[in-house]
Amino acid sequence: MSTATRTVPAEPVTPGSTTSGQRRPRTGRERTNWPATVILIVCTLAVLVPLYVTISMAFKTTGQAVDGNAFSLPGPLTLDSFAQAWTLTNFPRGFAISVFVSVTAVIGEIVVSALAAYAIVRNWDRRLFRWSFFYLLAAMFIPFPVVALPQIQLTGLVGLDNPLGVAILHIVFALAFNTMLFTAFLRSIPLELEESMRMDGAGTWQVFWRLIFPLLGPMSATVGIFAFIGSWNDFMMPSLIISDPELQTIPVLQKIFQTQFSNSYNVAFASYLMAMAPAIIVYLLTQRWVMSGLTQGAVK
Repeated sequence: MSTATRTVPAEPVTPGSTTSGQRRPRTGRERTNWPATVILIVCTLAVLVPLYVTISMAFKTTGQAVDGNAFSLPGPLTLDSFAQAWTLTNFPRGFAISVFVSVTAVIGEIVVSALAAYAIVRNWDRRLFRWSFFYLLAAMFIPFPVVALPQIQLTGLVGLDNPLGVAILHIVFALAFNTMLFTAFLRSIPLELEESMRMDGAGTWQVFWRLIFPLLGPMSATVGIFAFIGSWNDFMMPSLIISDPELQTIPVLQKIFQTQFSNSYNVAFASYLMAMAPAIIVYLLTQRWVMSGLTQGAVK
């Protein structure tokens, strides 16, 4: 005896409707956020136009640079301005000093700020550590020019009126902001990871260097790029602290030789381009880690 199968009629599908679990296709165009688009275009032009002028002027001859048209393309291209800027400012020496200051500041800011943030976060229930964090936050509102004179006198007394003293001051003055970044990131790391490692007999230093510090990689990259750009482009602190003109960084050397650049705009722009190229290259190579560190540190 055969059994009749009962068929269920399919539901009619009207135009524009979708079945369950499917996303309705978009039929109209999304509206363009014109205010945000205009702001984005203006900000992009504010960066690209000066950069174009700098690159264009750097590859021009002296006659082309003084013709009054900064937006014209160089023709023919020449590297004479780079050679003149290289020898005029003694660029290799200034570059080496700037690299020393920047690398020392980067390493010091990452290590010191990470240690301070770890001590504060893991001892937050103790009043001393909690108020130390508030003290560091208050220090963010004290700019360097306010305490510049005492710092000049202090570095001179202890013999740190040199590039090493500048690097140490960069570490100290960036401690508040960097500790705040590391503190926000450390709060997102589960405490159970440390407890499991301590059960295996690890001490505090072993927990920090073997477990915590590797996990701080994204935020360390963020702090590192901020430290590099800040120390590489800094003009005020080296000009005030370093007493020997032979040991000045690149921004200060460009200021010293600015009078010799007055009639040679191509040499001046070539020097500026060589000075800012390392910071641009470093940021382009590490920007994804910077964004990752900021987003992970902001969301627990």
